[in-house]
Amino acid sequence: MFLKLMLWIIRVLILLLVVVSILPEMPSGQWWIRLWEFPRLQLTFVLAVVLLLLIFHAWLKRPRKEHAVLLVLILALAGWQLSHIVPFTAVWPNEVPTADAQTLENQSTFKVLTANVTYKNDSYSEVVELIQREDPDLLLLIEIDSEWEEGLAPLNERYEYRVGEVRGEGLGIVLWSRFPFLEQEVKYLVSERRPSLFVTLDIPGIGPIRYVGTHPVPPGLKDRITHNDETTERRDSRVRDAELMLVARHVQQDSDNRWIVTGDFNDVAWSDTTKLFADLSDLKDPRHGRRLLSTYHAERPFWRYPIDHLFVSDGFHLVDLDRIRLKGSDHFAITTTLTAARKDQAQPEASEDEHQKAQELVEEGTEDASEHNVSD
Repeated sequence: MFLKLMLWIIRVLILLLVVVSILPEMPSGQWWIRLWEFPRLQLTFVLAVVLLLLIFHAWLKRPRKEHAVLLVLILALAGWQLSHIVPFTAVWPNEVPTADAQTLENQSTFKVLTANVTYKNDSYSEVVELIQREDPDLLLLIEIDSEWEEGLAPLNERYEYRVGEVRGEGLGIVLWSRFPFLEQEVKYLVSERRPSLFVTLDIPGIGPIRYVGTHPVPPGLKDRITHNDETTERRDSRVRDAELMLVARHVQQDSDNRWIVTGDFNDVAWSDTTKLFADLSDLKDPRHGRRLLSTYHAERPFWRYPIDHLFVSDGFHLVDLDRIRLKGSDHFAITTTLTAARKDQAQPEASEDEHQKAQELVEEGTEDASEHNVSD
């Protein structure tokens, strides 16, 4: 009886794992479908547990044909999940080259820190102390409300330049910089509630660099869909996807310049949307060939995903990449030290199908934002 029950548990678990592995491949923006793009590492762990159960059952019952079929399914599913994760390990080629000693002797370096502080967090002084210790040249902080603005006031003495918007409900975003702004603009790409920052920086020894800080809406977030506070609905991924595609278009249209795009994308590094964003913009992920750097949830190690990102165009080499705990926040901060390198001036080479897919995402996201009263 025990062995029969174990076999049924194994069968049911494998069936469920097949379903949740297939769901993200469906062309849908529903949050409960897109959700399954996130836990690929966790699903791989579950598959390893199921594999051990299967081996134990085969050892007790003696191997038979069904064991072989289930084994093939488990290995195929594990291979599929791991294929998304392996590019973020040392076995994969680097997308952003590592700066060599000669480059560092001849070029200036600068440090970027990106962090979602979590607006319900009140560890203002501790965050200020961390920032002062890390001493970034560019500092993007997300979910800045009026309380956080007051708590971060000491940064205004440390940084001469600042742009952004302070808003409640986790919607604020502010950039502090040691470098002067040649251009600066707060854009509302899809939703009037979600600002993104577009800045041209003048970095001594490097020249002008285009910079974007963004924080698209997370799928699954409960959002009001009418003016009645009791009427809520979980957001799907369409508005987020549209915003990322529009950022990619901005980069693509000015690909001769160097670009840095960073922020809390609310999307994992291996998702189809993030990969399409990278293909359209021809931006590179410095985690490729190095490590995963999962940033959320900081307090729950098993449920942790890489959703805070920094992408760069060619024309940069990586000096350092790290993840830092931010007191009181459910996100880790990421720090990236970069130096300039020769830019090849190559144009993005996204396919027509990718451009068509991006256009569909923009249209669907804009329509979705309008329908749910978040576009104005």
